[in-house]
Amino acid sequence: MVRNEDEARRLIAEAPQIPDLWRRIGALFTPYRSHLVLTAVLVVAASGAAVVPPLLVQRIFDDALFPTDGSGTVGNPDVALLTELVAAMIGIFIAAAMLGVWQTYVTSTVGNRVTGDLRVRLFTRLQSMELGFFTRTKTGVIQSRLQNDVGGVAGVLTTFVQSVVGNVVTVAASLVAMILLDWRLTLLAVILMPALVVVQRRVGLVRQRIAARTQESLSEMTAITQETLSVSGILLSKTYNRQRFETARYSDENANQIRLQVQQAMSGQWFFGLVNIVMSSVPAIVYLAAGWLLASGSAEAAGGTLSAGTIVAFTTLQARLLFPLMALMRVALEVQTSRALFARIFEYLDMEPAIADAPDAKDAADVPGPMGRIEFRDVGFRYPGAREDATPTLVDVSFTAEPGETHAFVGPSGAGKTTIVYLAARLHEATAGTVLFAGEAVRRLTHESIVDRIGVVTQETYLFHDTIAANLRYARPDATDAELEEACRAANIHDTIASFADGYATIVGERGYRLSGGEKQRIAIARVLLKDPPVLLLDEATSALDTVSERVVQEALDAAARGRTTLVVAHRLSTVAAADVIHVVEGGRIVESGSHAELVTRGGLYSDLAAAQRQ
Repeated sequence: MVRNEDEARRLIAEAPQIPDLWRRIGALFTPYRSHLVLTAVLVVAASGAAVVPPLLVQRIFDDALFPTDGSGTVGNPDVALLTELVAAMIGIFIAAAMLGVWQTYVTSTVGNRVTGDLRVRLFTRLQSMELGFFTRTKTGVIQSRLQNDVGGVAGVLTTFVQSVVGNVVTVAASLVAMILLDWRLTLLAVILMPALVVVQRRVGLVRQRIAARTQESLSEMTAITQETLSVSGILLSKTYNRQRFETARYSDENANQIRLQVQQAMSGQWFFGLVNIVMSSVPAIVYLAAGWLLASGSAEAAGGTLSAGTIVAFTTLQARLLFPLMALMRVALEVQTSRALFARIFEYLDMEPAIADAPDAKDAADVPGPMGRIEFRDVGFRYPGAREDATPTLVDVSFTAEPGETHAFVGPSGAGKTTIVYLAARLHEATAGTVLFAGEAVRRLTHESIVDRIGVVTQETYLFHDTIAANLRYARPDATDAELEEACRAANIHDTIASFADGYATIVGERGYRLSGGEKQRIAIARVLLKDPPVLLLDEATSALDTVSERVVQEALDAAARGRTTLVVAHRLSTVAAADVIHVVEGGRIVESGSHAELVTRGGLYSDLAAAQRQ
C-alpha cells in the first residue's frame, strides 16, 4: 500500500504524460459505433427492466397480498391479481436474461476486436522502428508492452460499456423509483454517496501508479525469461555455472512482482469494505426512519405513503442500488488503473521511426542510375542517444562500388565496418553526408524498394523454429520446390539437406540449433540466392566457422557474389584477398583503399594486419 499522500503524488507525477489520452482511447471504438449503439440499447433495456420487479413488489404487497378498502381494513388476497403480477415479474426476468446474453456477446466482440486492433497497431509500429531501437531496448520489454500491457487493458475494454452504461441506467432508474416511493428515505439512503466518490477517486490515482509499476516489473521478468531461457542464454548460464545467480535474479524480481500485485489487490479494499458496510446498513436505517415517520403520525404516514409494500419495495430497490453502485466505483478504479497501461501503449504507438520514407520517395526501380551501384559521399554516423562530445562512429567515409564489384572492409574491432554495411541497406540513417543507391540518395527512395534489392548474410544466422523449406521461403514465399533445390545446390547445402530423414521438411529448432554453424550459414546463403538481389552484404559471414566449414561456406559465398555488387566485412583477410577493392577502416575512417597486393606493399595498417594473421 502507498502509505501517504506525498508518496501517491510522487507516483502519479512519474506516470507517462500522453496528450488527449482519453480522447484517443475513445477513438479506438470509432470503427464499432453501430455495435456500441446496439450494446447501449440492450444494456439500457436490460437495466431498465431490472428496476421494474421491485415496483411490482409494492403492488403484490399492497394490492394483492394485503389489499385494503377505503377504511384501511385488510381484505383477503387477490389471487388473480397476484398471479398476473408474479407472471409479469417472471416474464421480465426472462426478457432481462435474454437481453443480457445478447448484450454480453456484442460487448465481448467489440472489446476483443478493439484489443486485437490495438495489438496489431502496436506490432506494426514496432516493425517499422529502425534497427537502433532494438539494439538499445530489451526484447523482453518490447514483448511485455505487446502482451502484458495490451492484455491488461483487454478486460476494461470488454466490460467498460456493459458496466458503465448498464450500471448507470440501473442506478438512475433505481433512484427515480426510490424518489417516487419516498423522497425522504431516498435522501437518507444516498447522503453519503458524494463522500464515497471523492475517496474512490483518490484510491484510483494510487492504484493507477501501482499498476504502472506492476507492468514495469512484468516487463523485467519477461526480459529475464527471454534472455536466460533461450538456447543461447541457457548455454551461457550452464557453461559459466551461473544457474543459481539467474534463479536468484528471477526470484528477486518475482518477489517484487508479488509485492506489487498484493499492493494492487489490497489498495482500495478498505474503501470497498467501507462502502459495503454503509450500503448494507442503509436498510436497517430505513426501517428505523420509517418507524419514526409512522410513529410521528404525520399526514403522509397516515395517508398510507409508508405502507408495508412501500418499505419492502424501497429496501429492495436500495439493495439493487448497492451492487451496480459498487460496480461503477470498481470500474472507475479499474479505468483509472488502466490509464497507466494505455499510456505505456500509446507511448510506443507515438514513437516515430528514425528512418521513414520521404513524401516524394521513389521506387528504386524508377531511377535511371545503374542498379547495384553503391556510393558513399563524406558519410558520417553517430548512434542515436550518443553524447554530443562522443567520438562519431563514422567520419567522412567515401567510396563507390560499381555493379558487380566486390568491396571488402577490414580493420580492428569497433572501427565501424558493420555500420558501413548497414548504412548501405539503410538499416541506419547517416547523420552526415549522403548514401546513394543506383545513383539516387537513399533518403529519396522508398525503404522497401532498397531492401528488396539487397541480400544480407550476417555472422549470426537467424532461423525460425520451422522447416528448412519454410525458412528458405521467408525470402520468397511463392518459390517452388525446384527453385528451393536450385538455390540450395548453388549454396552447397542441398546434399546435406537431402541426407536428413525429413529432407526439406526438417524442423531446424529454435534459432536453427539443430544444425551446425556451417549448415546454417549455407541455408542463409541459399535464402539470399532465392531472393536474387543485385546487391549482397556479407557481415563476417564465416568468422565463427571452423576451417573446413569456412572453406565450404566461402565457396558458396563466392558463387553468390558473382554478378552482384558485394560489400564484405571480414575478419580473416584471406577471405577477401580477391576483392576488387579493400578498404581499411580505423577509428570510423577509411585510412587505406586498394587491392590486396597494393595494400600489402604499401606497408600501412593492412600490411600490419596481414603480417599478424600470418604468424
